[in-house]
Amino acid sequence: MPGVSASAAMFRTTTHRSLPAKRTERAASGRNSLAKRVRKVQATAVGSPVDADYGARFPPKRDDRRAGVIMHPTSLPGAYGVGDAGPEARAFVDWLQKARMRIWQVLPLVPPGRPIPGVREDYWSPYSGRDAHCGNTLMISLDDLVRDGLLRAEELPKAYGKTKVEFGAVAATNEPLIAKAAERLLAMPRGEGLRGEYDAFCAREDVRAWLDPAAVFDAIDTTPALIGKYWWDWPVEYRDRDPSALAAIERDRADSIELFKAVQFLFHLQWMRLKKYANERGVSLIGDMPIYVGGHSADVWANQNLFLLGEDKKPSALAGVPPDAFSEDGQLWGNPLFAWQEHSRTDYAWWAQRLKRTLELHDEVRIDHFRAFAAYWEVEAGAPTAKSGRWITGPGIEMFERLKPALGDAKIVAEDLGVITADVVALREACGFPGMVVLQFAWGGDGRNPHLPHNHYENSFCYPGTHDNETSQGWYMSQDEDTKRRLDAYAGVGYGDGAWGMIKAGMSSVSKACVFTMQDVLALGNEARMNTPGVADGNWPWRIGEPGVFATLDAEADKLASLATVYDRVAVVDDSSRRDACIAIAGKARGVLFGLGVWFL
Repeated sequence: MPGVSASAAMFRTTTHRSLPAKRTERAASGRNSLAKRVRKVQATAVGSPVDADYGARFPPKRDDRRAGVIMHPTSLPGAYGVGDAGPEARAFVDWLQKARMRIWQVLPLVPPGRPIPGVREDYWSPYSGRDAHCGNTLMISLDDLVRDGLLRAEELPKAYGKTKVEFGAVAATNEPLIAKAAERLLAMPRGEGLRGEYDAFCAREDVRAWLDPAAVFDAIDTTPALIGKYWWDWPVEYRDRDPSALAAIERDRADSIELFKAVQFLFHLQWMRLKKYANERGVSLIGDMPIYVGGHSADVWANQNLFLLGEDKKPSALAGVPPDAFSEDGQLWGNPLFAWQEHSRTDYAWWAQRLKRTLELHDEVRIDHFRAFAAYWEVEAGAPTAKSGRWITGPGIEMFERLKPALGDAKIVAEDLGVITADVVALREACGFPGMVVLQFAWGGDGRNPHLPHNHYENSFCYPGTHDNETSQGWYMSQDEDTKRRLDAYAGVGYGDGAWGMIKAGMSSVSKACVFTMQDVLALGNEARMNTPGVADGNWPWRIGEPGVFATLDAEADKLASLATVYDRVAVVDDSSRRDACIAIAGKARGVLFGLGVWFL
């Protein structure tokens, strides 16, 4: 689970999900379900005339087939140490449009886990975020701050860090400039221009619900005497949110609190502009939401009744996963667990708030470790490992039914990798959420492996690999000859074409969406891997290249556009464009192609 640590993600990325039931049980279940559906549509008695509108009763329209790319914004090109929401992000959207890609999937946009030298270790992971609602302000574009008149061009630093992200250097260099821009925003006349937009943002009730406590939490957390302390070790008046103590902080640290809010607004402003730019070009943004939140966060501090905490306010029970073939002790993630009965009592209002915020920033969202809504692994605080934990029933379908009035038909993807029990499958199907299949997991075991394309199902997202896996080219090169032979025979993945062969296999899947990493589009090896589960340090720094790189990737865009057209993953296709795409892939003579392996179409 990528909620807090790289090691936690190993459960997801190395464990193959079992099919939910034996074939005979599944067949019986299917027959019962089919009988119910037949009875529902066959409304009249046997031998009676059918209803007058019978000839217009057609099956539901199938969902559109789509394809897209995973690339976190920090991996984009840019002159100032890290990818951001500025010009190069828009250039990437333009490239996606040219490639006829309809999805851009990102990792969590929350503030990443940040180390405090000499006090607390952390590794800039977007999955160990410090707040579930705030944005990662390192993604604020300095160029766009200049465009908005909040910085001057001569104030920008010299270009640096174009090949990989050094997060500490980025924070030290860029954050003072972002703060300067925020100060200039706050100095503008109230109600005018960007200041007016900021005032309206802060006045929104839904924004105040998370921004106000996050700003106060930051003000306390950055008090010199408290730096590095967890909130449950703060003085009791801050820990227990004494109203008079909080009022004093709001008065004494008013400037710091206002600056925090202004910086968050700048992130929001730039990201919403980017989302609009993408949507106007037919690209949907898919976000990623870890199910659990960090213990040392405004989320827990401001909503203590919603988490399992002791009298000392420390977490009394922690998240994790049980022992399996890959870890005899299981995995102890350390996140506080939810007090689900209290969430139910409040009609899951906190979840509605969190999901609404996520769906404001994205068009769709993947929920990580979805299985915990059915049942989750609870470990008593203080236990040395997760081995002593136990399964506890989660909120199940009740939560999603009660969220329906607030969220409507929200587009949610369920991350259902790992060892998945029948109740998880039933919950996902009851909710109607698509699940996930990963091609790199397909080649172990027998022909019933759920990740093999002939076992895929339509309401799913197919990935050659995710950000937690090896690149497809690196993965392919590490396989033994028997596996490579099977890949060739089954999917036409030939030597030297691991990445593009896997992309093609994913495109051909029945899954309604196929998403692959940008590293796979570039056919890069494991030197470009984004994250290695189980290894804390050295993750997340990959960047695609120099500014302007997307102008050099027309050939890759054309390949993707051809594959998307052949496999009906474009918005509109006609016979002529399909014919051209087939020729581009297979050549005018069979077996001739553009370097993706020898396929016979």
